[in-house]
Amino acid sequence: MKKRNFSAEFKRESAQLVVDQKYTVADAAKAMDVGLSTMTRWV
Repeated sequence: MKKRNFSAEFKRESAQLVVDQKYTVADAAKAMDVGLSTMTRWV
């Protein structure tokens, strides 16, 4: 599997789902199609 690179803007927008829009980390990860551990690092 190839490692995916995400822009800083994508990471910021993904983290804002949790911080600003009250998504759970798991729901935000699913919505943005990234792994749970990846999303956890960004938040």
